[in-house]
Amino acid sequence: MTPLQARLPLLLAALWWGSLTAMGGVAVPVLQAHLSSPTQAAAACAALLAAQTWISIACCALLLVVSKRKYAERQEAWAQAVMVFVLGGLLLALVAQYGMAPRVAARQGAVWQYAAVAMQVLQWLCALCTLWKVAALAGRGEEEATLPA
Repeated sequence: MTPLQARLPLLLAALWWGSLTAMGGVAVPVLQAHLSSPTQAAAACAALLAAQTWISIACCALLLVVSKRKYAERQEAWAQAVMVFVLGGLLLALVAQYGMAPRVAARQGAVWQYAAVAMQVLQWLCALCTLWKVAALAGRGEEEATLPA
């Protein structure tokens, strides 16, 4: 396994968590605070969150692809530890974007806004758990690789 292949899951998990943190924790609140009209802010935030959904889908899909090497009988160790979080985060991203976002955009009530925010937070937690576990397992693998025989 090349060094890039070994570190790719960590990079993907970091990109997934980082994009959720940057968009949901920084960009969206800044837009809402500084755009003059609520309608303008909602449209800009919806566009950012839609772009972030595609980042989440790509990262989760690539994590699924690299979770098992070609001709291997079992998944990689990191994949066994995080698969529920990757699949959960992917499902949350899809439901938030295609189930909740249209209702929020149509202003069908504050309940949909709260539900969408809750799904973003849950997705952020899935990404954090994935990053945490992949980083821990990657660190353990590097330690074992550098130990003298």
